[in-house]
Amino acid sequence: MRGRRVIRVVGGALPPSAPVAPAPSPGVFSKRQRGLAALVATLLAASAAVAAPQRVVSMNLCTDQLAMLLAEPGQLVSVSHIVSDPRASVMADQAAAYPANRGGAEQIFLMRPDLVLASTYSARTSVGLLRRLGVRVVELPPARRLADVPEHLRTVGAALGQEARAEALVAQFDAGLEALRAHGGRAARAALYYPNGYTTGAGTLADDILSVAGFANVGAEAGVTGGGTLPLERLVLAAPEMIVTSAPYPGASRSEEILHHPALEALRGRAAARMVSDGEWICGLPQILRAVAVMADARKELAP
Repeated sequence: MRGRRVIRVVGGALPPSAPVAPAPSPGVFSKRQRGLAALVATLLAASAAVAAPQRVVSMNLCTDQLAMLLAEPGQLVSVSHIVSDPRASVMADQAAAYPANRGGAEQIFLMRPDLVLASTYSARTSVGLLRRLGVRVVELPPARRLADVPEHLRTVGAALGQEARAEALVAQFDAGLEALRAHGGRAARAALYYPNGYTTGAGTLADDILSVAGFANVGAEAGVTGGGTLPLERLVLAAPEMIVTSAPYPGASRSEEILHHPALEALRGRAAARMVSDGEWICGLPQILRAVAVMADARKELAP
């Protein structure tokens, strides 16, 4: 091979005369780093989007409404049939846009959910079977105080991948509650009285609503914890300044007769009264501020 110069590379080393690529300048290197960081951020964002559930089914009245408040369009695919009842739900109109379910595991599983929202009191058989079938189920306990509302919003927001939306609702709720809270003054005495003499006492959401609005709960004074029966005689002897009853349901039953008893009618003649919607008192939703507002206004009408 005359006239050619052959360069042999031994052990991977280049001879001194071989060209060597220049090292990248600090400016070029940092630009590459920025590009890599942007790529990583994009991949992380895409991963988070993929991680958010795409087919959510709710099987409980309260989780139905929380999900409707927080879910992106198309993310929630079914809610329970109960939420369409305006006597129990404050979002009955919105519920009409979603297919209804009755909480059965078979029905829900066929909807191909990647997340099911339930209450800790939802049908245990259905919840257990869905989990055994590999479906992710998030259970929410009943709200027992107003402070549970932000916690429930955050729990469902995290499950749906909608944390920012949940935090915005929490901020609005906290501000609204503080504006309605009674500060100082005498606690007027109120009794919650429903069919069959049912009442709610200490450790309940209704009890906390009364307290924040400036009332003492006669049911709690009578020793009722959670829900229980308050005999009409004890109610009359307690002489509450305010009696709160729920709006009647169609199809009268014997359990409602106690609400028309002459002794209760006489008590109503001496005390103030309010009839409220069950839907505004049942679930730990931002809309519960409506119930607080009603009772706060009622308290202002009584003697200081």
